[in-house]
Amino acid sequence: MSPADEPAELARRMRDKAQQLSDDAERATDPQEQARLKDKARKMRDRSEQQTGMSSGDIYPQR
Repeated sequence: MSPADEPAELARRMRDKAQQLSDDAERATDPQEQARLKDKARKMRDRSEQQTGMSSGDIYPQR
């Protein structure tokens, strides 16, 4: 993998992890655990979007 591909790969892994956390939240039976996992997934998706924006050279990622 070239250095230029690393940020995109990191963003992809973060999106995959966020999806896994969302799936885990859907299966959670404890409301507090479900909320914690959903919040963690949301934060991971936000960071992934920032990473994608930085890897594309866009210093102002769209929200």
